[in-house]
Amino acid sequence: MIALQTRRAAAGIAAAIGLSALAVGCGSGSSSSTTGNSATASASLSSSSSSSSSSQTSSAPAPGGSQPTVLAAASLTKVFPKIEPGAKYTFGGSGMLATQIEQGAPADVYAAASPKNPAMLLAKGLIDKPSVFATNTLVLIVPKRNPAHIESVGEITKPGVKIVICNATVPCGDYARTAFENLGITTTAMKNVVSQATDVTQVVAEVASGQADVGFVYITDAKAAMGKVSVVHLPAAARPGTLDEIAVVKKAPDPAAAKAFVARVLSSGAQATLRAAGFGEP
Repeated sequence: MIALQTRRAAAGIAAAIGLSALAVGCGSGSSSSTTGNSATASASLSSSSSSSSSSQTSSAPAPGGSQPTVLAAASLTKVFPKIEPGAKYTFGGSGMLATQIEQGAPADVYAAASPKNPAMLLAKGLIDKPSVFATNTLVLIVPKRNPAHIESVGEITKPGVKIVICNATVPCGDYARTAFENLGITTTAMKNVVSQATDVTQVVAEVASGQADVGFVYITDAKAAMGKVSVVHLPAAARPGTLDEIAVVKKAPDPAAAKAFVARVLSSGAQATLRAAGFGEP
């Protein structure tokens, strides 16, 4: 009898253990399934959020998308980026840049160191009516050591003096020739010209390096190179009038940005920046 009771008790304990294990197993399976589903949902949400975020980023407008493309005289290299840092610039000789516009180069704005090239482009219907935005002053520069001992413009005709000017298609070259004519020294001065540069920055570089004894540039360029060159001012009667003009290009890829740039250059703030760089009032 006792043995029978013992066997029944053992059987009951085994059954209880089996039911408990079954219950635990079912709970574990349910928990695993819930966790798996939560992870899947979480991953799906994360993926959806990431996809949404990526879409918003790619649809955002590119920075600087409305910035104009500006072709400007080399004498404006230092000052224009201070007025509008984000624009896309090409600096060079005004004549060379005018030729690029004639040949269809994409440009929104044209800024020249002389009215001559803008007048030509306007006559051909390639730009809007230009506006004068600054004046400049032609000066003579010599290397800091001044090995030729040039103290006045009258001394540039001495034998052996090496002069560098811009070529005749560039405003600074045209102005230099006008100064020679005003002084009555064209023939003797041109005999001493050893180099004709493509833009005013090249003239400054050749004088600063000592390749030439004398160069003719704008006061703004001389001011930017102080410490490397010294300035000799021309007599008032010899100085040609220098005007800087700006205009919207007729086939501007971005007319609105072009007009905004021109308006900015003509604004009082930009005019103050130009004055600080050595340019005169329009």
